[in-house]
Amino acid sequence: MDRLDHLALFVAVAERGGFGAAARKAGRSAAAVTRAVAALEEEFGARLFNRTTRAVHLTDEGDKLFARAKNLLADYDDMAESLRGAAEPRGLLTITAPVMFGRLHIMPLVKDFLRAHRQAQIDLRLHDNVLSLIDEGVDLGVRIGELPDSSLIALRVGAVRRQLVAAPAYLAARGAPKTPADLANHDLISTFNLSAQPGLWPLGPREEHLLRIRPLLTVNSVDAALDAAISGLGIARLFSYQVEAAVARGALRPILRDQEPPPAPIHLLRPAGRRSPAKVSAFIDAAATVLRAKFA
Repeated sequence: MDRLDHLALFVAVAERGGFGAAARKAGRSAAAVTRAVAALEEEFGARLFNRTTRAVHLTDEGDKLFARAKNLLADYDDMAESLRGAAEPRGLLTITAPVMFGRLHIMPLVKDFLRAHRQAQIDLRLHDNVLSLIDEGVDLGVRIGELPDSSLIALRVGAVRRQLVAAPAYLAARGAPKTPADLANHDLISTFNLSAQPGLWPLGPREEHLLRIRPLLTVNSVDAALDAAISGLGIARLFSYQVEAAVARGALRPILRDQEPPPAPIHLLRPAGRRSPAKVSAFIDAAATVLRAKFA
């Protein structure tokens, strides 16, 4: 086995958490995978995994090699693809997106992409916290909100609004607020992952009202905030795509529509510095077309 093969098997063990699982994924024997990792450990003079009877875990040295190995293997695949002149997407594509947006709007794209491109595989990671594309070896990220300056290449595909919503029963019992100041007399539900400033709600077309809130409930789950608002617990501030279905069926009602802040942009991001592989370009093209039609 050559060094690239050793590295590919090492990466498989790290991703699958065991030699047997890596062997099944690669279609190799467990002994062959064990020999590949042992050869790397001998070559680098470092233990790459801590082994227990139930699982294996990367050592500090193994963790450093894992990130480098994934990038090296991706670069090799890109080079081979370029030399072959291959236009057909192939290989593993790693994508990250916010949990609810990913479930509602990225997962359908993933299913269509995999049906259309039988040589491709996708690792979809749904997180509401922001992952580093480079550190995590991610090919493509979906981000909602203003972007900090970075070396990432960004393609804007639409925007979503931040809305205040409440259940009709809550509004009937407590009355609907007419101004941002009225919110001080209401029960509020906060999702701190939506803001870099916990405890503050920017309101108004120019975000001229920076409302300091004392929420009745703070959660880091959009689904939990939705459930709480629908049950009549209070007023929630969520993205328009998150409340769309509940509003459509009458379970929630938007309030203070004239005080919505500017829309938050949706971007597709990829690392800079290398040619975009066919798998990345093809997914971006398909995703941009669909998302722009929904969120332009």
